[in-house]
Amino acid sequence: MRIAILGGDGFVGWPTCLHLSAQGHEIHILDNLSRRWIDTELGVQSLTPMDSIQERCRIWKEVSGETIRFHLLDLSGEYERLKGWLTEHKPDAIVHFAEQRAAPYSMKTDRHKVYTVNNNVNATHNLLAAMVEAECDAHLVHLGTMGVYGYSSVGAAIPEGYLDVDIETLEGTKARQEILYPTKPGSVYHMTKSLDQILFQFYAQNDGLRITDLHQGIVWGTHTDQTRRHEQLINRFDYDGDYGTVLNRFLIQAAIDYPLTVHGTGGQTRAFIHIQDSVRCIELALGDAPEHGERVRIFNQMTETHRVRDLAELVSKLTGASIKYLPNPRKEAPENDLVVKNDQFLTLGLNPTTLAEGLLSEVVDVAKKYAHRIDRSRVPAVSAWTRDLGSRVERDPEGKALKSVS
Repeated sequence: MRIAILGGDGFVGWPTCLHLSAQGHEIHILDNLSRRWIDTELGVQSLTPMDSIQERCRIWKEVSGETIRFHLLDLSGEYERLKGWLTEHKPDAIVHFAEQRAAPYSMKTDRHKVYTVNNNVNATHNLLAAMVEAECDAHLVHLGTMGVYGYSSVGAAIPEGYLDVDIETLEGTKARQEILYPTKPGSVYHMTKSLDQILFQFYAQNDGLRITDLHQGIVWGTHTDQTRRHEQLINRFDYDGDYGTVLNRFLIQAAIDYPLTVHGTGGQTRAFIHIQDSVRCIELALGDAPEHGERVRIFNQMTETHRVRDLAELVSKLTGASIKYLPNPRKEAPENDLVVKNDQFLTLGLNPTTLAEGLLSEVVDVAKKYAHRIDRSRVPAVSAWTRDLGSRVERDPEGKALKSVS
């Protein structure tokens, strides 16, 4: 297939490009490289050194013989160029990663909130409108997030996208209706993913677009089979308080003898998936496209759930790192349960990777190798969800006062 991967320079996008290219697909990356500009803004780089996207593609051609083509294009601001590209190249499938992905970054200031909404929502809507106008019959696979549902406990498993409900009619009888499972986004970033769902529903029913929406858990790990093939193909690894995901951050902290920072009680339950499983799920979704006129197909892309404090204990046991409990900058319940159905991917043949100590050790080894690149001042998470939370002065695990973010 000819596959366009939007945001293919990113944390999940790059290993997905390699994985699909290795299977013989013709891969085109469309990216505005905004994630690299955000690194510059925040003053922190990926733990793992990353070459330019052009050099990465050159190295992949050298080691695999396969070509990945890169196109510099801003989905959120260059609608006519996007439409023209779709008309010219006519991809068979489109994988959409091209959204600002960090909840803490989306909550830093009002400017970051506005940027996240403008970038994410415009990118998604521009893509959908352009697919219609360009008569592009590609299967669209979008990377969403489990976070659209929030983290409250309802005493039931979260279904894969849809919920059957009974509504009382005017005659007093019951009418059965299928609705999208209610969202309860916990950040501006998660809110944009909730809005994506509505856009997908409209364009699927109105224009017959074939869409799969993947509600993904938190990704952990560094390597896939393809990134191991050359040091310059290594994936990015974020450890800072804005972009570093919780388990990867714990492993980084352990590698540099920095206390594992658990915010609040640590009773927050999160869904997780290894990076190798993430790219495998993209492959499975691409091979199971919906038909024209079919509702948006929704998968829960996760393999296991864990409480944050339990992860900290696991990493502490593995590495000997200490654990430090800090105030929670997020506005969320201190404790929650999370039960998620992922039957569809299991049916399609996913063999889940779980939090085995061997893989955790692999990430620690990567962290130790590049420990000289770590800026310890960037490790704490200080972006606050509300002005009240941001008005206090936070302290890092070593007792140093951090600048208030209010």
